[in-house]
Amino acid sequence: MYENYSNKNTSPMVSFMPPKPLVLVGLMGCGKTSIGRRLAKRFDIPFCDSDAEVEESAGCALNDIDAIFGEGALQDGEFKVISKLIEQQVQVIATGCLSFTWDKTRQYIKENAISIWLKGDLETLTQRVTGRKERPLLEPGREREILSKMIDDYYPIFEEADIQVQTIDESANITVDRVIISLTEFIKRNYPGYHVLRSV
Repeated sequence: MYENYSNKNTSPMVSFMPPKPLVLVGLMGCGKTSIGRRLAKRFDIPFCDSDAEVEESAGCALNDIDAIFGEGALQDGEFKVISKLIEQQVQVIATGCLSFTWDKTRQYIKENAISIWLKGDLETLTQRVTGRKERPLLEPGREREILSKMIDDYYPIFEEADIQVQTIDESANITVDRVIISLTEFIKRNYPGYHVLRSV
């Protein structure tokens, strides 16, 4: 769901507007939602969680979508929701953990948005997700094993993101600062005519 933070900002504002929507990608536990909300605050733009939008559109939980609507329905739904959000306005979009691994969705993001990979190491991700019931891809007691396999399978794909920021055990606002610094440098390199002042 959309969350517009205008007039509710308590963090320092950033002195520029991103030229495209910012799409956060990465595995569960990397901080897409918590970092995304704070990043949206800094830019005073909307934040949206694509998983929540997909569930609202489907009228059911993510892990039930394929069973109810057929194999591939979740992947198709993610693409439709993410592409629609990107088309609407400059905003911060937190995606599902596998969204960027799907070819069609990844290509659309790469062509129409700025992708930011929040890269968590195995220890950090395991610590953050263990015991959390809302993680449908994980099984209780096998979190580390499953995450390790997902890292092996998907991190080479996440490498295609425009920006990579390591997420570690630190204040979320410090991570946001590092995201903004990386984003600033990316824009300066790739949008040379775009006026950017670094501010965190």
